[in-house]
Amino acid sequence: MLKVRQFARSMKYAIKGFTEVFKEEQSFRVQVFVAFVVFCLAVYFQVKIWEAIILVMMVTAVLVFEILNSILERMVDALKPRIHPYVKIIKDMTASAVLLVSSAALVVGALIFGSYLFK
Repeated sequence: MLKVRQFARSMKYAIKGFTEVFKEEQSFRVQVFVAFVVFCLAVYFQVKIWEAIILVMMVTAVLVFEILNSILERMVDALKPRIHPYVKIIKDMTASAVLLVSSAALVVGALIFGSYLFK
């Protein structure tokens, strides 16, 4: 059974985490701004529902990957702060995951919005 108070507390913690990553991570703020622009363009061009779904999924993936990247960076720093050579490798690998999903989102966005721009 759903416990409203427990659910409200969980939501409060989730919002606090989102606020924290927004305050601390410049790249996350940039990605949130780009997400806002993407959604404004989707409304302006009146994209098809399946295109909107794909845009929402790609934007969400980029933001989730960035949050996970930030989490992993902090965890690695807490465990072995800049001592072990793997620390740099781990950080570079998580950053590359963000770059990969961001690049895919850029391609998807270009394909979707390109069809509206070049009509």
